[in-house]
Amino acid sequence: MRNRSSSSSSASPPRYTFCERLFAETITTVEPVIRKWDVQASVTIARISYLFRDSPVEAKQFLGCVDDLQRVMVFAVAHSSDSELLLVRAQTLMQIAMKRLQKEFYTILSGNRYFLDQETVSARSSRASSQSTVSDSEGDSPYPQEGGEVLDKVAGISISDPSVADLKAIATCMIGAGYGKECAKVYNIIRKSVIDETLYHLGIEKFSSSQIQKMDWEILERKILNWQSGIRIAVRTLFLGERILCDEVFSASDHIRESCFAEISKDGAINLFGFLESAAKYKKTSIEKMFRYLDLYEAVSDLSPEIESIFSFDSTAAVKSQAATSVSKLGDAVRAMLSEFEAAIQKDSTKSPPSGAIHPLTRYVMNFLVFLADYSGTVSEIIADWLPSSQSPLPESYFSSPSSMNDDSGASTVSAKFAWLVLVLLCKLDSKARHYRDVPLSYVFLANNLNYVVSKVRSSNLSLVLGSDWISKQEVKVKQFIANYERLS
Repeated sequence: MRNRSSSSSSASPPRYTFCERLFAETITTVEPVIRKWDVQASVTIARISYLFRDSPVEAKQFLGCVDDLQRVMVFAVAHSSDSELLLVRAQTLMQIAMKRLQKEFYTILSGNRYFLDQETVSARSSRASSQSTVSDSEGDSPYPQEGGEVLDKVAGISISDPSVADLKAIATCMIGAGYGKECAKVYNIIRKSVIDETLYHLGIEKFSSSQIQKMDWEILERKILNWQSGIRIAVRTLFLGERILCDEVFSASDHIRESCFAEISKDGAINLFGFLESAAKYKKTSIEKMFRYLDLYEAVSDLSPEIESIFSFDSTAAVKSQAATSVSKLGDAVRAMLSEFEAAIQKDSTKSPPSGAIHPLTRYVMNFLVFLADYSGTVSEIIADWLPSSQSPLPESYFSSPSSMNDDSGASTVSAKFAWLVLVLLCKLDSKARHYRDVPLSYVFLANNLNYVVSKVRSSNLSLVLGSDWISKQEVKVKQFIANYERLS
């Protein structure tokens, strides 16, 4: 019995541990699937075919095999398997699989460069053809031209595009296998080029501050108009779309999704908002250019919530800082122009009309203030902490208390500023009236000009800014001027 048992024992094959047996069986199962799609294989079909495009069922099986291989490799290392040969085979298969997935990832990204910015493509086409439809030349684009939903995900809703699902599956698999950097490198190269190209087609170019200072105003104004037409698309479609895409594709790794979004968007976004800061520092400004700066201020201020949300990562804090700095500099420029406007009124030296008619200064100032009143909300933000000038001795009788105009502090401040500018004008007119040798004619001059001021206020948004009490008080003054004229005549 002993001999039989001993003989049987010596003839049996070597015993494998459970870990090694599982390892070997997994390799045997996944190897044919992985080697079939070896990008370096001599078989032609493996080199020219695309796994996810041509064989979606096999693509799913391929990802499953990679996951199985990764799990068993981790299991083997954790249990200190001594089978070095199996580990080498597994690592070879993993490298083959990663090269295939990297190629597939690149292929899907390059073939779907614009699947998240249909609005941008349409806008670019409209800039070239002045039509809202996409031109025939873009008919070959993989981007859906009509109907399909571009962004099905904002703050939590899944993106339905199958290409995005494939990208996410590949990225998740590669990250799980420890090849996240290789995946991110491909993603960054392609998506950064998409951002750069799209900004270029939107007319947003890169200029240094010195280049902008050397521009004639007509050229800079065209650049400003291009920026205005492209900023909402850039923020609400391009950068929002890229943030959504990045969050979805790299949902398996918070670190990678943040680093990728920062890498592809940071330069373009800082250039986008940096243009505003350089434009705000433009030296060849004049009072009439204020409205362009108000438009820029409004545009970026309206987008502030989106900018905060899209660039919420610590690594993109520089973008938010640049946007905030640009808004601040634009506000500084507008305040400087308002001061220049006030000074120009006070320095006006043109003579009064001999007939006591409306002075050109009155027409100029009131037309300017009528336009400015359309921006009263924006002006209110800009001058919220800016007190009226106290350098000129202006009579209190012309001025209505801001608190009587509106109880809201912001509206009160802007009302006070507009009332102050009108006051500066009225005081200048009063000084011009003193040049009339005919005293009754001076009252005609004052009555005509103040009546013109009141009529411009009544027929515009100035009536909302200055209020009915202000208008009533000025109408009383008009009647007083007329009465003085009649009495002296």
